[in-house]
Amino acid sequence: MGSRKCGSCLSGLLIPLALWSIIVNILLYFPNGQTSYASSNKLTNYVWYFEGICFSGIMMLIVAAVLLVLESDNNYKCCQSENCSKKYMTLLSIIFSALGIAFSGYCLAISALGLVQGPYCRTLNGWEYAFEGTAGRFLTDSSIWTQCLEPAHVVEWNIILFSILIALSGLQVIVCLIRVVIQLSKILCGTYSVIIQPGII
Repeated sequence: MGSRKCGSCLSGLLIPLALWSIIVNILLYFPNGQTSYASSNKLTNYVWYFEGICFSGIMMLIVAAVLLVLESDNNYKCCQSENCSKKYMTLLSIIFSALGIAFSGYCLAISALGLVQGPYCRTLNGWEYAFEGTAGRFLTDSSIWTQCLEPAHVVEWNIILFSILIALSGLQVIVCLIRVVIQLSKILCGTYSVIIQPGII
């Protein structure tokens, strides 16, 4: 019972993380609250992967909902024996937790790439990725951020939001990984009774 409550708490934690991922990803489309750059396609290409909206957002909400259903008290009716049903539900929980790791891992990777690449902005040479060749070194050298003339403060905007997405998706990976470990321990460490019955040997 305690492990089930723990699993439900972890699954419930995925919901606010997913909602915040959606919000943060949407903000990336509107530097400084302006809509003109999205409509004219003058944003970094990594925001169009919808990593926070679809994968770390909507897909994780679905995963969280399924996991909460699997952890409820009224779902152990798929087999003739309760022990068989619990093992089946545990296996499904592992599969969906692994999907959660894949979805949030995708968001983590894309957000990291977007952070390292830097923003698409207008410089003295026109619209370009001003820091693409710096291999992310621009992140620690704020003196060169002024190369981006437009949108205003777009470097800070991208760094903050992509970093938040990385943190949110990283937490999702950790939560799903903990769930996998918990569910595997139920099977491997004998939380459910063994199949071999006394008196058979």
